[in-house]
Amino acid sequence: MAEYAAEPFTIGVTVRGYETDALGHLNQSVYLQYAEHARWSVLQAAGVNPSELLAKGVGPVVLETTIRYLRELRAGDEVEVTCAFEWGEGKTFRVAQTIRKADGTVSAEVASVGGLMDLEERRLVADPQGYFRALAGEPKVFGL
Repeated sequence: MAEYAAEPFTIGVTVRGYETDALGHLNQSVYLQYAEHARWSVLQAAGVNPSELLAKGVGPVVLETTIRYLRELRAGDEVEVTCAFEWGEGKTFRVAQTIRKADGTVSAEVASVGGLMDLEERRLVADPQGYFRALAGEPKVFGL
């Protein structure tokens, strides 16, 4: 059974004009940037320093991402991006993310599969959950 935090990590973002396309709505690729921003921010909130990960010879990797676009975003929209980790038994974990407008309307859902790569061996570490638990000052941010 997957383990995850009761309340997902959340960070606010304002849609900037230069992120919109010719139709006036947020360019599809920027949704990925918002999701990535939230994932790096959750590491920081948990007390995991990216340079500390690299010094230990590991780095987070995204293996698969699915985006479900539901409602458009326009320049000036205030959104929150959530980030909840779902842990299993193997070398990978899932990250569920929601991009939601200030009025509560869900704009997009992002589902990812990630891992923690050993940068020397170029293979996933066997226990990413244990690795993050050991490094995090606030493991509950990861649902641990």
